[in-house]
Amino acid sequence: MNKVVVRFADGDVLKGFTSDFSPGKQMFHLSDRDTGNANVVMVEKLKAVFIVKEFEGDPSYVEADDFQSSTKAYGSRLKVHFKDGEVMMGVGMGYNKPNTMGFFITPCDENSNTIRAYVINKFVDHIEKL
Repeated sequence: MNKVVVRFADGDVLKGFTSDFSPGKQMFHLSDRDTGNANVVMVEKLKAVFIVKEFEGDPSYVEADDFQSSTKAYGSRLKVHFKDGEVMMGVGMGYNKPNTMGFFITPCDENSNTIRAYVINKFVDHIEKL
């Protein structure tokens, strides 16, 4: 089971566990972290799925954005600009495939609470390849 934070395009957030998320699927099940109740999540309504270490993280932590402590992930160094103004820097693959729903990105800061994120292409404003 993956611990995930799901952010919807409309700003809503759900936190829970999933074992059936896959980039090729249009939906997946999310078990609520508190109640265990399962919700069906439609991927097309999302901004991103964040696979996380902890649900809350540390709101005072400022992530490094210089790739100095970069993970050994393979792919291109990217700066992803979301339509809501959020920016995420990391290593990603498959980001330039317009016919796909999205792509995975691994944050450049190994101490990030996010292990990996699946970014939905239609919620991205633009991407800079670094």
